[in-house]
Amino acid sequence: MTLRIGIDVGGTNTDAVVLDGRRVVAATKSPTTEDVTIGILSALNQVLQGVDATEVSAVFIGTTHFINAIAQARGLEPVAVVRLATPPQSLLPMIDWPNHLQGIVGDNFYVCPGGSQFDGTPLNAVDEVALRDVAKKIAESGHRHIALSSIFSTVNPEPELLAERILLEELPGVTVTRSALVGRVGLLERENATILNASLLDLAGRVIDGLEHAVATAGIDAPILLSQNDGTVMTLDRARLFPIFTIASGPTNSMRGAALLTGIDDAVVVDVGGTTCDVGLLQRGFPRESTVAMSLAGVRSNFRIPDVLSFALGGGTIISDDGQTVGPESVGFRITEKALLFGGDTLTFSDIAVAAGATPMGDPARVADVSPETIKAVMAIVGARVVHAVEKAMLRADDTPVIVVGGGGPLLAVVPGLEDLVIPENAGVANAVGAAFAEAGGEVDRVFNLAGRSRVEVLDQAKAEAIAKAVEAGADPDTVRIVDAEDVPLTHLGGGSAVHVRVKAAGPFARSAAMTSAAMTSEGN
Repeated sequence: MTLRIGIDVGGTNTDAVVLDGRRVVAATKSPTTEDVTIGILSALNQVLQGVDATEVSAVFIGTTHFINAIAQARGLEPVAVVRLATPPQSLLPMIDWPNHLQGIVGDNFYVCPGGSQFDGTPLNAVDEVALRDVAKKIAESGHRHIALSSIFSTVNPEPELLAERILLEELPGVTVTRSALVGRVGLLERENATILNASLLDLAGRVIDGLEHAVATAGIDAPILLSQNDGTVMTLDRARLFPIFTIASGPTNSMRGAALLTGIDDAVVVDVGGTTCDVGLLQRGFPRESTVAMSLAGVRSNFRIPDVLSFALGGGTIISDDGQTVGPESVGFRITEKALLFGGDTLTFSDIAVAAGATPMGDPARVADVSPETIKAVMAIVGARVVHAVEKAMLRADDTPVIVVGGGGPLLAVVPGLEDLVIPENAGVANAVGAAFAEAGGEVDRVFNLAGRSRVEVLDQAKAEAIAKAVEAGADPDTVRIVDAEDVPLTHLGGGSAVHVRVKAAGPFARSAAMTSAAMTSEGN
C-alpha cells in the first residue's frame, strides 16, 4: 500500500488529495457541511473515484471541529479546575474568561497546596487530605472532567501526577487533564489551555467516532491520523485525550503544503480561502510558532500554535459601497449560490477578480457589467492588505519568496503590486497535501537552571530529549532533525541562572513504525 489521503476541512471547502509519494494522483474540493463529518465523507467519495481504496496506507485529516466548538461556544462541557499552588491566590482560574464561555464551562475551581519552584524543587508539599476533600466536592457537583494545573509543572510534573492519582482514586470514571501535557511555561495560560481541552473531551469522542465511521464507509481500512497545530500528527487515541492540539492545523497544513509543492522551505506563505487570508513565515519547512500567548475566543492560552496573521479576505468576501468596502462579511461555503458568477445577487471578491481577468469560474458574462472603478477600488484595498500582512510576517526586509496557496490564491494574481508571487500547481489543495505529509515530532519547552552547567550543555540535553520524543512518536531515527531551537535568559529567576529553552524535532515516519497507534501515543509529544 503506497497511497496517502490528505483531508483538510476549512470554513468554506473540504479539500482532499490522494498522493503517491509526492505526486498528486487525485484532488477534489467539496463544500464544507454544517456537520463536518458529512463533508469529509463526500470529499472521500469524490477523491476515491478511480482509486483502489485497498492501496491507501493512511488517512491524514485536519479538522475545524474543535476550533468551531470554542469559537461558537457549542459542544463544550463543564469542567472542575484544581490548581496546586500556595493559597490564597489573587489570580483565580478563568479570571479573564469571557462571560459566555465561563457560563458554559463553569466557575467550579479549587486551590490546594502544591507546586514547584522554577528549578523543580517543591514550593509546597501536595496536601493529600485537602485533595480528597476537593474530590468529594467535585463528586457532589457532578463534574466528569477535571483540569489539573500546578506551578512550574513543565519543569516538575510530579505534583500533578500525585494529585491525578489521588483524584482518580476518589473519582473513578472522571477524566483528568494535566497541564504539564498541554501548555508551556506560564501558569495562567497553560491552565486555560488545559481547561479548554478538558471541556472538549466529550465532543472529541463523538467527532473521532464520526471520522472512523466516515473513513470506513468510504471503504478504507487504514490508520487515521489527525493534524496537529505544529505540523506533526497524532493518532485518534491521543486526539481523544488532547483535542486542543488540532485547533490550528488548517494554516499549518497549508504552509507545509506550500513547501512540499514548491520545494521552498523558507518563505512567506499566503493562504487565501473562502472567508479568511492567513499569512505566516515558513522556516525549514515548518511554520514559525508563536512565542507569545494567543487569544482563543477571548481566552489566553500558550500551547503550540503557528504564528499566523489572519484577516478577512477570501473568494467569498462581500464587496459593497461600489468597491470601497471589502468584507469582513463573506458568503463562505455558499459562494456557488450567492456570488454573481454563479447566478446569485451578492458581489464577492471572486466576481471582482474574474472581471479583472483572473482564471474564469462560473459564468464570466455575469460580471461583465462590474465597473472599472469598482474593480480598481477593490484591487487597491486588497493589495494594501496583503502587502501589509506579508511585511509583518517577514523577519527582515529581503527577497524572501512569497508563496500563495488556497482555493482563492489564484485570485491574487491579478492584483496590481502582487506580481512576484509563487503560485504552485495544485495550490488550491495545498492544505490537504500538507496534511498528508505531516511528520512525527517531539518538543521540549522548559525552564532550566544553569547553575553548574553551560548553556551548550542545556541545549544539547533539550535537543536529545526532543529527538527521543520524536522517535518515540514514530519518526525515523536516521532522518529526524531539529527544526527549531531557542533559549531565552530569565534574569528575574534564580539570580539570573534560569533559562527558558524551547526545542522541536521532527522527521518522516519510520517504515516499521509508520502509522501504528502504539508508536504515537507517547505523552512526550
